[in-house]
Amino acid sequence: MERRVVITGMGAISPLGNNLRDTWEGIKAGKNGIGLITKIDVSALPVKMGAEVRNFEYRDKKEGRRMDLFCQYGVTAAGEALAMSGLVSGENIDPDRLAAYTGSGIGGITTLEAEMKKGAERGLGRVSPVLVPMIIGNMLAGNIAIAYQARGSALHIVTACACGTHAIGEAWRAVRHGYIDAVIAGAAEAPFADTSFAGFSNMTAMSVRTDPDRCSTPFDKERDGFVMGEGAGMVIVEELGHALSRGAKIYGEVVGYGTTCDAYHITAPAPEGVGAAKAMRMALDSAELCGPEISYINAHGTGTPYNDLYETQAIKSVFGDAARKIPVSSTKSMTGHMLGAAGGLEAAICLMAIAEGVVPPTINLREPDAEMDLDYVSEGAKKADVRYAMSNSFGFGGHNGTVIFKRYE
Repeated sequence: MERRVVITGMGAISPLGNNLRDTWEGIKAGKNGIGLITKIDVSALPVKMGAEVRNFEYRDKKEGRRMDLFCQYGVTAAGEALAMSGLVSGENIDPDRLAAYTGSGIGGITTLEAEMKKGAERGLGRVSPVLVPMIIGNMLAGNIAIAYQARGSALHIVTACACGTHAIGEAWRAVRHGYIDAVIAGAAEAPFADTSFAGFSNMTAMSVRTDPDRCSTPFDKERDGFVMGEGAGMVIVEELGHALSRGAKIYGEVVGYGTTCDAYHITAPAPEGVGAAKAMRMALDSAELCGPEISYINAHGTGTPYNDLYETQAIKSVFGDAARKIPVSSTKSMTGHMLGAAGGLEAAICLMAIAEGVVPPTINLREPDAEMDLDYVSEGAKKADVRYAMSNSFGFGGHNGTVIFKRYE
């Protein structure tokens, strides 16, 4: 018997704020979180702009020294989501029925780079004894499980920029089929390290503009690449009956999920977004929807030439004539591309859009590309009856993920 699955809590760390409320208020206001990079030296590179998390302090300095920044972001966002949910392991949920499903594209890259430099300069005997548990991606799920006593399972998904969406989608499956009662699900990323940043820059995947209002420009005819961002987004995925039994507030229901692979290229999406379209159709099928019922689409929308074109084509192929009536926005225009963390945060944004009846904008969009003819919400956030929201995430390697949320009724 398939069970209904709901969201009872959310948490965020982003370039717009170190909690969900500040992030969401920034999204509604069309606030730009992009500025000159301060965390690394980019003087020798053409890319100068990024979307950094600012004024973040981890809750425990001693604990934080044994944890890479991406884990600090993720554990903090998970704590906010649990507090919002009121879910406490051992009190109102069996620890063996609480899980952690997480994602991160590149894990502890900042720690890895720092320790490699230390080993080269001061000798290998100086490398930290906790290097390995600080850099491996699965420690995001591990640290969350330890911090909040989630003993059901701790799984970590690495599907590049799709992993946050995949973590939430797989959590939905696990709860739906009764393997677990609740999951702390989402993703985190802290990619501002010299080598990883240089790699993206040398790939010519990132914008080289220095005007913050012309860097992250999804769907614009002058778009020239994405802007690197960082942070975390976490949600509490819970079985409906369990949530109701403890009187939890419900922010939305998870009703659909699709995951596919392009099997086409290591970085480029498949032409016309065929894999992305299949993921969207799979999500619609699992939600038992035809398509026009979708009230809002949070697009992957990175601002790279092919991604925006192919995602637009995919949306039109899936929704047909209805595509032009559905608001489609890229909140990466404000947060930058938080890589693996993007899907986690954007899921929370979709849920807040449903809860408050607000469609987020795409900022910085001055003139859409000739083939970009959807409603990209370029005039600012707008009030709307958001009953169903779809979130898309696509990653290097051809990984595609789509999740659909519904207003709880």
